[in-house]
Amino acid sequence: LQELEKLGLRDDVDLHVYEVPVEYQTVQRLIPALWKKHSPQLVVHVGVSGMATTVTLEKCGHNVGYKGLDNCRFCPGSQCCVEGGPECIDSIIDMDAVCRRVSALGLDVTVTISKDAGRYLCDFTYYTSLYQSRGRSAFVHVPPLGKPYSAEQLGRALQAIIEEMLDVLEHSEDKINCQHEH
Repeated sequence: LQELEKLGLRDDVDLHVYEVPVEYQTVQRLIPALWKKHSPQLVVHVGVSGMATTVTLEKCGHNVGYKGLDNCRFCPGSQCCVEGGPECIDSIIDMDAVCRRVSALGLDVTVTISKDAGRYLCDFTYYTSLYQSRGRSAFVHVPPLGKPYSAEQLGRALQAIIEEMLDVLEHSEDKINCQHEH
């Protein structure tokens, strides 16, 4: 993310980078506060997965099944993000399209798709953000630095992914607006 901050995004995009602690209660406070503060077009969360060997676009977040203790040794008693919330929320971003488009750019990074962000803080954060935003969020899992990608490779990949996500989002909104006008 530090590399992405250096690279930036296209000129018409304000990039705000925050580090979210690996703590359930902080996520439940911070994510809604950030949405309220910035009213963003899109929030893209990035998490490191020790199991990842590719840059992975997560399609959805899950509400239940959180049993692992966070960095404060806490776990929600309900084992869910939002009591009474839907089991799964999909991003409104077409991750398959983003994956195809970024892969076609010929970057030296492999991009894949997933439907399970892991039922820990990454998935918890993603669901919380999807719920808050009515689907206007995305989550990208990256492998640890050097396994196999450098910070520069990951920064360029994240830049391309986010710009493609914004493009896909803008085009899908154009279609929605066009359908409403007729």
